[in-house]
Amino acid sequence: MPAMTLLEPSVPGAAPSEANFGPLVIRPNEGLALAGGEALHLSVREFGLLAELARNDGRIVRREDLYGLVWSAPLREGDRTVDVYVRRIRVKLAAALPTWTFIHTHVGFGYRFAPRDRLGDEGSED
Repeated sequence: MPAMTLLEPSVPGAAPSEANFGPLVIRPNEGLALAGGEALHLSVREFGLLAELARNDGRIVRREDLYGLVWSAPLREGDRTVDVYVRRIRVKLAAALPTWTFIHTHVGFGYRFAPRDRLGDEGSED
């Protein structure tokens, strides 16, 4: 699994200016994600969700926590908003980087951001 590489912020305590995950680059301060050097066309919510998942690289994040962080409200029972947005992000990432997977579902727990090149990980499962 490629490790996240953060550039040090120029202002102490500021968010990192860039995070690299293989061919995916996330620039939180700019609201920009690049896939293979090309800008991904993400909505504000899609970008926020992707950035939160990436910030928790390798850790499972509960749907309720993601909703609270991105939508600034509690998740209502039965609400599938996070699932819909994760699907949208996956589709866009797959179109731009077809051999890579980034977001993994853990049924009953949440989602985990763990970039993986399927061509480089033949025989492994997730």
